[in-house]
Amino acid sequence: MSKMSTDLMHHALNGPTMGTRWSALFHMPSAFDAAPVASALQAAVDEVDAQMSTWKPDSDLSRLNAAAPEIWVAVPQRLMTVLEAALTIGRASNGAFDIGLGDAVAAWGFGPAEASPAGIRTALAASRRPAHDVLELDPANGRLRKLGDMTLDLSGIAKGYGVDRLAEGVTAFGIPAALVAIDGELRAIGLQPDDTAWTVAIERPDPKTRAPHAILALHDAAVATSGDYRHFVTVGGRRLSHTMDPTRGGPLGASPASVTVVAASCMAADAWATALMVKGSAEGARMARRYNLDALFIDLEGDRLRETRVGRLFEGPSDTGCVA
Repeated sequence: MSKMSTDLMHHALNGPTMGTRWSALFHMPSAFDAAPVASALQAAVDEVDAQMSTWKPDSDLSRLNAAAPEIWVAVPQRLMTVLEAALTIGRASNGAFDIGLGDAVAAWGFGPAEASPAGIRTALAASRRPAHDVLELDPANGRLRKLGDMTLDLSGIAKGYGVDRLAEGVTAFGIPAALVAIDGELRAIGLQPDDTAWTVAIERPDPKTRAPHAILALHDAAVATSGDYRHFVTVGGRRLSHTMDPTRGGPLGASPASVTVVAASCMAADAWATALMVKGSAEGARMARRYNLDALFIDLEGDRLRETRVGRLFEGPSDTGCVA
């Protein structure tokens, strides 16, 4: 290890956000004051939550959901950025990633209220169009409108965007390398002081334990995992995923235990992990190859796990590598 790296002080910052916690790990000279960084990072994720939460009745997203169809609604720039990305990935995935399932998410009890049998019946019976067919965006004027009734939910992309905002925040303070995260969504910037990549664990999809399944060595990349083993409901003795099936307005009937995606931005990794989860391992792997995505699918077959690996990162050696 170089003398320069030994002169650096390790900083581990964290705080509350989106019902979980954010974190930032980095090394800077001993004279560096990390307190302003912590305040700025907290403000960054607070802004994302204030704009995009369905748990806050006064959020910009809640205001948009309350608006009637055909009415133009002004939205802040960051929310517009996420909506544009969501609709782009929605189109590319043929609707597998759909932010227009807020009614189903709420009905099944994955929002601020308890599950509602009446809401579930309504969600399952609803005639649905994908959000990219219902939302009309006008980014130049900072506004959008719904062309029909739709309740938006950004839980499959906002957390990833929050991680990207953390990355922007640490970079703004001149910090050359860091690992930032919200829950299981992470983004690595640069290398550690000893010139090694940041080590990140892909969790084994087991609701009873928290154990690593594989290890990623990341630098200048983001990773997100979608799975059915942490957030779920049990109906009739059957565990149902929090990920909604856009074709039926209810939890996925069958899906991989988890899907991990590595991408340049955490926002993209987050959304694509959800889309590939909806598609399933076989069709999802074909879609991942079509878009040159790095993805790891894990299926649970009895007591055994089966992997499907897609992309240079997971299929072979690279600078950003996966070690089983």
